[in-house]
Amino acid sequence: MRVSYLIPFATYHSSMQELFIETPQQLQDFVDQVKHSPWLAVDTEFIRERTYYPRLCLIQVADVHTAAAIDPLALKDLAPLRDLLLNPHVEKVFHAARQDQEIFLNEWGSLPAPVFDTQPAAALLGYGDQVGYGKLIQQVLKVELAKDYSRTDWSRRPLDKAQLRYALDDVIYLGKAYLKMKQALEQQERLEWLKPEFESLTAKATYALNPMDMWKKVKGRQHLKGVKLAVLQAAAAWREEQALARNLPRRWILKDDVLLEIARRAPTNARDLEKIRGVDGNFIKHNASAITQRIQEALEIPRDQWPKDKFRANRPTPEQEAVLDVLSAALRLIARQAGLSPQAIGSRKDLAALLNNEEQSPLLQGWRHQVAGVPLQELLAGKRQLLLDQGRVTLKVPAD
Repeated sequence: MRVSYLIPFATYHSSMQELFIETPQQLQDFVDQVKHSPWLAVDTEFIRERTYYPRLCLIQVADVHTAAAIDPLALKDLAPLRDLLLNPHVEKVFHAARQDQEIFLNEWGSLPAPVFDTQPAAALLGYGDQVGYGKLIQQVLKVELAKDYSRTDWSRRPLDKAQLRYALDDVIYLGKAYLKMKQALEQQERLEWLKPEFESLTAKATYALNPMDMWKKVKGRQHLKGVKLAVLQAAAAWREEQALARNLPRRWILKDDVLLEIARRAPTNARDLEKIRGVDGNFIKHNASAITQRIQEALEIPRDQWPKDKFRANRPTPEQEAVLDVLSAALRLIARQAGLSPQAIGSRKDLAALLNNEEQSPLLQGWRHQVAGVPLQELLAGKRQLLLDQGRVTLKVPAD
């Protein structure tokens, strides 16, 4: 069955049917039409300026023939779409999938799988690390996409023609790029390298949130140490719990600079708390008791249990800096031989993690371990040598 609910503007893609879906029947007809496609390009539009959880405002889905902008604000029941995107026989294609996946997990309690993410795939094809969608499409398809609507309030209705054009292009060109990129990865025998990374995007554990870890995201934390970090950890955890419970942005509960000042002063009563700039009377009235109790508990934590900032704890010595310089040179050589940018493989911070034998180093995981981690570990162990000969640098296994 062909769907006849065309969006009210001329299509830009002569072979592509373009739809705006806002009724249950339109949604069901669209799902029936595309459910046998081997892949679907997917994107979402949302707002979260006033909430902790993103408010889903638009879902775009496309296969090779049809693209649809689906309005979740008009549709009370998205079950047909949910079943489509959770179908394990259909590959879901995203760009920078994590945020979209997190939205679906919040909405449905489940994650679409399997997935293909064009952002990490772009790194393996030499398009750059963490490349944006517009730049990727320009590189892969030689198409310049409009950027005018990246800050649109997608909750406002009606959506105009230009907004729908922008939204649909996000999945139409995503599908086209996916087909080219997947073919290139297969030709280079690199598609399997991405499998662990793609699988992590479909694991609920990837999106698990621990409030006690949120201090690590507070800007300026590197200026604190000792028990002050313990206070910061407690205050940041309390803020996160409040933001979750009230569905408000973290900064609406307490801004980062206020958290830092709380960590420095460690107030244990309302009178001391109200002396901190940025803490108003309303906050004191409703929250002083709870947060000062957390601070008092943090001050009583034994010294050996204080959190440690890895940035501070693992700051390289001059000797380690020299080793990191050697590793950086080797990484650039490895990247050139693999046809990749060094940044796509690993940063200096990642090299430091490798040097410190940190298990979570990206260079010890997935394709990065295969491409660069192994030869870099062999270099550190003396099983390889970085040689300079007549201005040329080579990474060789030493002769017996």
